Amino acid sequence: MKAHDDDPLYREPPRNLDAEQALLGAILVNNDAHDRVAGVLEPAHFFDPLHQQIYETAAKLIAEGKRANPVTLKGYFESAEPISSTETVPQYLGRLAANATTIINVRDYARTIVNLWTRRQLILTGEDMVNAAYNSLVDFPPKEQIEELERRLYALAENRGGEGHVIAEPVAVRNEFARVFEAYRNPEAAKVGISTGLADLDRKLGGGLQPSDLIILAGRPAMGKTALAGTILRSIDVPAVFFSLEMTADQIARRMISAETGIPTDRLRSGDLSEAEASLLARAEGTMMQRIEARGVILDQTGGISIANLATRSRRLKRQVGIELVIVDYLQLVTTGWSRRDGRVQEVSEISGGLKALAKELNVPVLALSQLSRNVENREDKRPHLADLRESGSIEQDADVVMFVYREEYYVRQQQPTNDAQRTARLAKLKECGGKGEILIGKHRHGSTGTVDVQFDAATTLFSNLARTGHGNDQP
Repeated sequence: MKAHDDDPLYREPPRNLDAEQALLGAILVNNDAHDRVAGVLEPAHFFDPLHQQIYETAAKLIAEGKRANPVTLKGYFESAEPISSTETVPQYLGRLAANATTIINVRDYARTIVNLWTRRQLILTGEDMVNAAYNSLVDFPPKEQIEELERRLYALAENRGGEGHVIAEPVAVRNEFARVFEAYRNPEAAKVGISTGLADLDRKLGGGLQPSDLIILAGRPAMGKTALAGTILRSIDVPAVFFSLEMTADQIARRMISAETGIPTDRLRSGDLSEAEASLLARAEGTMMQRIEARGVILDQTGGISIANLATRSRRLKRQVGIELVIVDYLQLVTTGWSRRDGRVQEVSEISGGLKALAKELNVPVLALSQLSRNVENREDKRPHLADLRESGSIEQDADVVMFVYREEYYVRQQQPTNDAQRTARLAKLKECGGKGEILIGKHRHGSTGTVDVQFDAATTLFSNLARTGHGNDQP
């Protein structure tokens, strides 16, 4: 008699051993059945531990180009405990294969097995959360319990269960071949990046901001980091979340209206408008509202948000509205939620690592703005480099793309000429660089680095394509 047989509250965990046996039998008879389920089914999804071992062993043999059948698997299970007094594991393998009928239904079997595993994980998650709430551990406060619960539930919703998303190498390579050929046949349909609204930058990034990438957009104050993020936000037509830790939602909205109408932000704030501008504003309201309501962008102006809270909110929005882009302005204002004894550098490392993990988990681009150190100001050529990233080398390490915003016009305007020759040179330089900016790509994990020249309107804080021939200066 089992220990729980006399417990009236005990209920058997959800499982379907018949489906597990039918799937394993189909694989042992025809290894092609494994290819049909390898992308969705993992050993841990099986309820029976023996079935987990059989599936894992068969998968390894198939990956090595060998046949997986009762004969080839026999050697792996000869020393295993017998299933019963009348049947050994090798005999059981033979019975699985003998009772197999067809591989047509293997995907249905796999779906059933994964669904039941998900239900078991839900039960386990619920039990863990109940126990944690009862225990009231000091180092696991309620807020963190909620964030942990949401993380685990989101992982279950993605059929990963917090155990990672494992794909056999042959499956990954085959899928990528299919994607490349589809891109060759239909380039437009195969585009997966989110456009930045800047054609030259999109080309440089291989089609825009790419899913699962952490993109760092860095620059010194007044270079236009937030303005460039706003330009991208204005250009997208997909759901997104903008975590603005520095500016309020009202300030972001004012910049968007300024970019839409061409009316400077300071005059929008004061209401100092001409009659023509007021009419333009009224017309823009209807068209702009219709467009932005359709795409579903969320502005989160929570100050001092922790990386755990940011990730929790992003997961929730991914589940609720299907966000396809996360923007964080800016990285150094995010916290870990507690003070660290090992210093700010380690804290920033944890934050950048958390943003990269979030990008992979949600399979969306995460665009994080970042400050640069003051070392830039001490050089004659103030164009930034990777070494200028502030507080942590891990930002460069975690990022897939590192971009810098640079506007020479800003520094030229700071000059104070003392003679006519200097004044003449300053005016000539302003004529050359006025209204222009550069986006320097210092790291690109999937492509080349280099410089993209863009137009910048300081009055409306809007970046736009530069009206010229060429697409930026590639770096060898």
